[in-house]
Amino acid sequence: MDAPPLVEHLKHEEEDTRSGFCPRSGIYRSLHRLGPRHRPPSDPALDAASFVFSLLPPHDSTRPVLLDSTTGRRLTFSDLRRSALSLAAALHHAVGLRPGDVVLLLSPNTVLYPVIVLAVLAVGAVLCPASPLHTPAEVARQALDAGATLAIAAPEEAHKAAGAGTGLPTLLTEREPGDPDGPPSAEEMMEWGDPLEAPPPARGQSDVAVVLYSSGTTGAPKGVMLTHGNLIAIVSLLRWSAEVSGSDGDVYLAFVPMYHVYGMAFFALGLPAAGATTVVMRRFEMGAAMEAVARHGVTNVPAVPPVVAALAKSSGGWDLSGLRRVATGAAAVGAEAASGFRRRYPWVELREGYGLTESGGAATFSVAASRRPEGRGVGQLLPGFEARVVAAEAGGMAVGPGGIGELWLRGPTVMKGYLGDEAATAEALPGGGWLRTGDLVRFDEDGFLFVVDRIKELIKHKGYQVTPSELEAVLLAHPHILDAAVVPLEDEEAGEVPMAYVVRSPESHLTREEIIQFVAAQVAPYKKIRRVAFISTIPRSPAGKILKKQLMDKSHPAILPKL
Repeated sequence: MDAPPLVEHLKHEEEDTRSGFCPRSGIYRSLHRLGPRHRPPSDPALDAASFVFSLLPPHDSTRPVLLDSTTGRRLTFSDLRRSALSLAAALHHAVGLRPGDVVLLLSPNTVLYPVIVLAVLAVGAVLCPASPLHTPAEVARQALDAGATLAIAAPEEAHKAAGAGTGLPTLLTEREPGDPDGPPSAEEMMEWGDPLEAPPPARGQSDVAVVLYSSGTTGAPKGVMLTHGNLIAIVSLLRWSAEVSGSDGDVYLAFVPMYHVYGMAFFALGLPAAGATTVVMRRFEMGAAMEAVARHGVTNVPAVPPVVAALAKSSGGWDLSGLRRVATGAAAVGAEAASGFRRRYPWVELREGYGLTESGGAATFSVAASRRPEGRGVGQLLPGFEARVVAAEAGGMAVGPGGIGELWLRGPTVMKGYLGDEAATAEALPGGGWLRTGDLVRFDEDGFLFVVDRIKELIKHKGYQVTPSELEAVLLAHPHILDAAVVPLEDEEAGEVPMAYVVRSPESHLTREEIIQFVAAQVAPYKKIRRVAFISTIPRSPAGKILKKQLMDKSHPAILPKL
């Protein structure tokens, strides 16, 4: 099912102009609009690569669009266009890549990553990014599920793409050091391919452009199909948000993985189209990231909630005086972490947003036009988006401001469906262009969204519903707790009880009983933590979402040690 087009905002006569909610329809509509400069073209034959190329500065051969944080390697806007089209020509003519073929891309962040993304899209092939953290078996499962016919992999990851019995032809992203006689790499093809011989666009807005595998926070990963139209809308919204946020001249830091929808939308597509410079980190390390901010004049950091929480509690002496904005998405930043960050870095704007892979990473964001005091959720609906809050307690009816229920979204970036899974697609896309997110939320009277928790992760304790995020926020307020996650633990008497996984600070001697008492003093009796386990790190997706399924697998009563 295709997402509806990005249309001009129309207000119903009964719509509340403050919240965007219409009581008659039960729909929230965005309070923001795209002007003519940012409204995407309606041409159904337009593909995402052509759209991005049309927005790049035409003759900018000096200003970097991508800069390697370690080596200093630079790609200018002219380099990006020429290299992507040259690679597209080589992939088409020399490798035989054709429209509709699926290309598995297995690489950490590099300045070449956006080039490869645009080249694959320009050929009309379908891009399927994979995490370098995956095992060979996981890579093989993804490649087979997606029907990949070619892999492009970093040298250190190539054995995964070609292994596990897939027999997948593999092209290296760059020449492997010490192997001058190896097969040509994508990097070399960028040099000897002819950009004038790039194949003509062969895909349109309704065609699938990328298949992104969800992190599987509550189940097995599924292939999310985003179309060229979805990507065009994502790029348009990012250009709009950069402009209304006053981000002219900003330099961005890229440590969020580009194989994730958040990183791909920002760094491979949106920021080049917005004319911004991005400093690329191969992998995240706090000290190196903060040093890159100072060394390269970074002003804007798209981050994830754990990074914000770490910065709030950090004792590092980094010079962040030039930093203007830190933005987060996918998962909400805890109130304590957000307050601590703002106290420590009062000159830095902390902007939260909300999205998921199935919505193309987009849905809400905090823009300059909607600056607000602390504690106003994860922003307002982006232009072209609508929402419903569907409450089971209200008989499945949509509720207005203050009401809590499941968030349904409708907008131009909503996925086409799950690859090869009609049942899951039908469950997630019930009709009318709506996407069921599985998130429990509420809107306030000004149209700001608040995420309460994942519906599937609510803990049912003696008939009460306990939200893990509330308990996680309490735990993170403790000065000796660096990170925490709360999951349900089966219990014969109560059904389920809350169990906490806790990461203590290195010098701490905090005990399990002290943690249980700390939480009990601040919550109702039925919400108390009943079990605590210490852990070295909380498993999270690249977007910062806690991988509760992994922890729940650990917390089965049969495998937990006796207290």
